[in-house]
Amino acid sequence: MSVKVTTLNNLEVAVLEPRGSIIGGKETDELKEKAKDLFEQGNRKLVVDLGGVTYINSTGIGALVGLHAMYTKGQGKIKLCNMGKSVQNVFVITKLTSVFDVEETRDAAIMNF
Repeated sequence: MSVKVTTLNNLEVAVLEPRGSIIGGKETDELKEKAKDLFEQGNRKLVVDLGGVTYINSTGIGALVGLHAMYTKGQGKIKLCNMGKSVQNVFVITKLTSVFDVEETRDAAIMNF
């Protein structure tokens, strides 16, 4: 997995685009580190674009929940978008769609902050 970072309006909104599987290990650590770096730089609006994620397990879910907690405690917000069917099913089954703000598209996620 690799994680692309895009920032808009001087860090007002940041977008992380993980690719592949979010299943733990150094790939998941990369996602968490990039989000933490953005947070420490002052970002409080994060979009995680899951369009390139093919699989996520409990470790990956745990990483996203941890990021959600970090941003929420710091007066920030995370939105998820572009979930494929299999990733979306995991979030529905675990009822995490009631925890995360989920948007269909990246543009919708950015516009609805």
